[in-house]
Amino acid sequence: MKRREFIAATAALLGSPQCLWAQGMPRRIGFLSAFLSSRGHEAWRSGLRERGWIEGKNLLVEYRHYAETPDRLPTLAAELVALTPDLVIAAGPQAAVALKSATATIPIIFVAVANPVAIGLVQSLSHPGGNVTGLMTVVPGEFIAKQVEILRELMPSASKIALLVNPRNPMHQLALDDEMPRAARSFGVGLVAVEATTAEGLDIAFASAVTQHADAIVVFGDDLTNHQAPRIVALAAKHHLPAIYLFRQFAIGGLVVYGRDIVDLYRRLAGYVDKVLKGTKPADLPVEQPTKFESVINMKTAKALGLTVPPSLLARADEVIE
Repeated sequence: MKRREFIAATAALLGSPQCLWAQGMPRRIGFLSAFLSSRGHEAWRSGLRERGWIEGKNLLVEYRHYAETPDRLPTLAAELVALTPDLVIAAGPQAAVALKSATATIPIIFVAVANPVAIGLVQSLSHPGGNVTGLMTVVPGEFIAKQVEILRELMPSASKIALLVNPRNPMHQLALDDEMPRAARSFGVGLVAVEATTAEGLDIAFASAVTQHADAIVVFGDDLTNHQAPRIVALAAKHHLPAIYLFRQFAIGGLVVYGRDIVDLYRRLAGYVDKVLKGTKPADLPVEQPTKFESVINMKTAKALGLTVPPSLLARADEVIE
C-alpha cells in the first residue's frame, strides 16, 4: 500500500465509532424521562459498568427531565437532538414519541413502553426498522386482564373495578379501547376509567372511583403515577381502596405489585446502549418483550384493608412483605 493511501486509510479507521470507543474517547448520549429514581439510575449505571461504560469518563450523559413541566417535553426532546449525541434514550411512551418526532436519524432506544408498534415507534417487534428500538414493559392485550384477575382472587365479590389512567399517555387509551371491554366480559365485572393528568387530579380521580362505588383500583404505570407513587399509595389507604400497581416502588405501602422489575429493565437497557455505541443499528435490534414479571404482596396493607390473601396468591408471590 502506498504511503498516502495508508495514511488515508488509517485516518478513516481512527475516526470510526468503533475505534473511538476502543481508544476510550468519551461518547455522548441523551436521556429523556419524566424523572429517574435513585434505584433506576443505579441499575442503569451498573449495567453500563458491566459493559465497560463509566458515566462521566468514557460516556457523557445529557439528562432532561420533564415531570414538573410536561408541556416542555417537545422542547427538551429538541434540545437533546440539537446536541447531536450518538444516541438518545426515551423513558416512557411520551418521551419516545417526542424524540421520534424530533429526529429520524439519531438512534433512539426506548424503555418502559407497552406497545411500540401500536403507537408507531417501530414497524414490528422483530424488525423495528428506522432508528428506534428498545424494551417493553408488558405484553400487549394482557395487562388489564391479569391485574383484574389478581384483584378478583383477593376480592372474589368485587363487582366494579376502577382503572386510574392518564389520558395524555397513548398506551392508556389503547388499553381502554381494546383491553378493557374484553377484560370486563371475561371476569364479569364493571370496569370504569378515572383520569388524572396532574398530581392534584389524582385526588379527584380517587374520589370519583369511590363515588362510582369501585371495590378496587388498577393503577396504570405512567410518568405521573410513577412520580407520585407515595401520594397514590396514601390516597388508596385514605379511601380504603385495594389497589394493584405495575412497579415495585409502590410496594412500600401498596397492596399488590405485578409487573416487570424496573431495576432489571434499566440494567438491561444498558445492553442496548452498548450495542448501538459499538455500531449496531436500531433497525437490526429486535424489541425486547417481557418474559418475567415480579409479584409483591404487602400483608400489612392487606390486614389494614381487612383482606385475607389466598394461599394460591402467596405461593406465586416473589416477595411477601410482612
